[in-house]
Amino acid sequence: MKQNASKIAELVFFLLIMLFTFYAVFGKNDLKDILSSIRRLDPFYFLCAAFSAIFFVCMEGFMIWQLLRLTENGVSLLRCFSYSFIGFFFSGITPSATGGQPAQLLAMKKDGLPLGSSTFSLMAVALFYKLILALLGLGILFFWKKGLAGYLGNYMGFYYLGLFLNSLLVLLLLLVMLHGKWMERLLLCIEGFCVKIHLCRPSDKRRDSFHRLLADYQETLCFLLKNKSKIIITAFCTFLQRCSLFLLTYFIYRGFGLSGHSLLEVMVLQAAVYISVDMLPLPGSQGISEIMYAFVFSSVFTNFLIPSMCVTRGLSFYFLLLIGGCVTVFYRLKISYNHKR
Repeated sequence: MKQNASKIAELVFFLLIMLFTFYAVFGKNDLKDILSSIRRLDPFYFLCAAFSAIFFVCMEGFMIWQLLRLTENGVSLLRCFSYSFIGFFFSGITPSATGGQPAQLLAMKKDGLPLGSSTFSLMAVALFYKLILALLGLGILFFWKKGLAGYLGNYMGFYYLGLFLNSLLVLLLLLVMLHGKWMERLLLCIEGFCVKIHLCRPSDKRRDSFHRLLADYQETLCFLLKNKSKIIITAFCTFLQRCSLFLLTYFIYRGFGLSGHSLLEVMVLQAAVYISVDMLPLPGSQGISEIMYAFVFSSVFTNFLIPSMCVTRGLSFYFLLLIGGCVTVFYRLKISYNHKR
């Protein structure tokens, strides 16, 4: 009952944020003018952008497939694509993308995949996902800090915050993998303090969950070290995956017939927006993504700013969310049908 109430609350929160975002975008702009501008978009570049969006999700599925094949030979690539779209859907509708991996694990469990193999593959993908983003953020800051500050202006603080949170998460994950027992003692001390000041109740189940989670991450590290080639492949694939989403914005830029800004510049600016909002506790980073995009790209897209934002966010989030929702519904209907047989 409590779980259903929580899901309903998350859905209502997601819809409210979405309505606020749509109002902020369309409330002060003429919808006819926006649609008229969008119609001028070159179909070739639009298709390239749509392909980049789909590639972003499918590349995660490819990495899951590659890692699962180390222990499970029977899993298909298409099925792993479906896990990736399910993860994107639940990440998009839950704050800080907390619902993605649990939904993927549940789908894998229903398909009969061992929990250990599923957990290992998802944890490895999550680690590299954050690691590559943090390294890209640090690289941008090191090589282009002055230019970045010129575009981000007062939003530079969000960039620092996003980079700090992503880097902190990567650091914590690495500490868990390398110093699991020390981190477990630290977590138990923190839990004990929270119990002492009545922030939570004592729970053996919660302590067992801590222990299992830390053990899973340590096993993930051991498994990766035994298969070093997978580290290189996964890191490279994650880099391509990240760049595909940033490249999408450049395709939209060229699709509107604009020039004057290089491919690298547009991609770096989109990466900066992504890093700034990635860890914020908003479903799909809605609202803040559009606000930052409008500010950062105002001098890049000029008269096509709002139309470009509609297409870019439409493809990189709402389009993928729709596909993910359809895949999730189809998957659940399939599971239900198989149980009835």
